[in-house]
Amino acid sequence: MALLDTITTDWKELLATRVDQTHFDKLEHYLNARSKEATIYPPREVIFQALNLTPFHEVKVIILGQDPYHGPNQSHGLAFSVQEGIKLPPSLRNIFKELHDDLGCSVPDSGDLTAWAKQGVLLLNTVLTVEEKAAGSHQKIGWERVTDTIIDVLNEKETPVIYMLWGKPAQSKIKRIDSRHKILTAPHPSPLSSYRGFFGSQPFSQANQLLKANEKSAIDWCLV
Repeated sequence: MALLDTITTDWKELLATRVDQTHFDKLEHYLNARSKEATIYPPREVIFQALNLTPFHEVKVIILGQDPYHGPNQSHGLAFSVQEGIKLPPSLRNIFKELHDDLGCSVPDSGDLTAWAKQGVLLLNTVLTVEEKAAGSHQKIGWERVTDTIIDVLNEKETPVIYMLWGKPAQSKIKRIDSRHKILTAPHPSPLSSYRGFFGSQPFSQANQLLKANEKSAIDWCLV
């Protein structure tokens, strides 16, 4: 199945009208070639899982990550999320710690964030594939054009959306975001930077306050 055909929501047409098919063909050719040499994550059918679980017309909040987890069975197409039964990565543990401190939510055993995605939280990585044990290995192969286009499309939404941008790579996208939208910034939740201001940033309660101010329903962030 062609890459674009794995998108099952309104995002498919929105991207097809802005990114030419040749670009997707080049991405697909690269992935096919590299898959003969290395294991690529996530599986092909869930590369666009973020778009399939959170259609354009339902997006209320965007959490922007970098690239997928590069360990076996971790990534399933949602930024920061891991599949059921997989040990929580350090950054996700810190996200759950802040969630507990911010809203009092119990820390879940599962790192699957599908419940957020189904409420309108677009969990988007800026690069959508990676090779096993090689973080950042698929940067600059063409995914950035696709994900930048997603941000450009979101600029056109009538109702402002809320961006959670954690760390400098995510915050480098601020220049693409229309000033009508709301941007919450903090250091990245990784162990290296979480104590520099991610802890105590209260992104979840802030997002809900902004949603209510825009007469949108709040997100139920608690996963337990």
